[in-house]
Amino acid sequence: MTSPLLGPVDIRALAAELGVRPTKTLGQNFLHDANTIRRIVRSAELTPGERVLEIGPGLGSLTLGLLEAGHPVTAVEIDPVLAQALPRTVDARLPGAPLTTVGADALRLLELPEPAPTALVANLPYNVAVPVVLHLLATFPSLRSGLVMVQSEVADRLVAPPGSRTYGVPSVKAAWFAAATRAGAVGRAVFWPAPNVDSALVRLVRHEPPTTAATRQQVFAVVDAAFAQRRKTLRSALAGWAGSPAAAEELLRGAGIDPQARGETLGVADYARLAGVAVNR
Repeated sequence: MTSPLLGPVDIRALAAELGVRPTKTLGQNFLHDANTIRRIVRSAELTPGERVLEIGPGLGSLTLGLLEAGHPVTAVEIDPVLAQALPRTVDARLPGAPLTTVGADALRLLELPEPAPTALVANLPYNVAVPVVLHLLATFPSLRSGLVMVQSEVADRLVAPPGSRTYGVPSVKAAWFAAATRAGAVGRAVFWPAPNVDSALVRLVRHEPPTTAATRQQVFAVVDAAFAQRRKTLRSALAGWAGSPAAAEELLRGAGIDPQARGETLGVADYARLAGVAVNR
């Protein structure tokens, strides 16, 4: 039986037919290796028939892999040419497959057609990967899990624990929504064109956010302030947010946090507790 997936020759032929030249602006690097595509689908640990949200399906490589495995797909594509071509590509290779295509910018996406997807699986454009993940988790509570392919360095930041070298704002904000773990590496040769950076898979499993009197926006404001001046103590870094260094120290002590600590030593629950103290003062 002929595979419905797109190989290297298929990818180039389809791109030529559509007049598509991959652009760095949209982060277009198209997957063309069947083994990698099927590994991504397996690594997503989807339940049978689970509906998937795919961001940036491009020419349809991963889309076809998900559909082949029996998962309905809601695909969001910003490029109008690719968005219009995707249903035709899928219909030619997997007739009748359950695909819903949405032509939109994922960063501005506020609603999706029903039924709501419960898993995110995507090869994300490297330049907007973190904002896209955070926006989708914040906007679509139906998403209970995810597997995203991102630049390896971005993966390091998403999964970093407090105190590690790569721990920062993306680490804390992702941890508000979900537990993030690495789920493998992806080589450069499986893309066309080959990117000049390494890629990695990050698995996300949603959990309840920390208990706090503050809103998510208020907690994230503290996080942003704490990491804006990484080398400073929290007493100094949070002076602008709190109103003064003395006010910052008072709030930190009220939250049981050492004012001389630095932002990279705090976990998301610490930031939530600190924001809650500030709300209640």
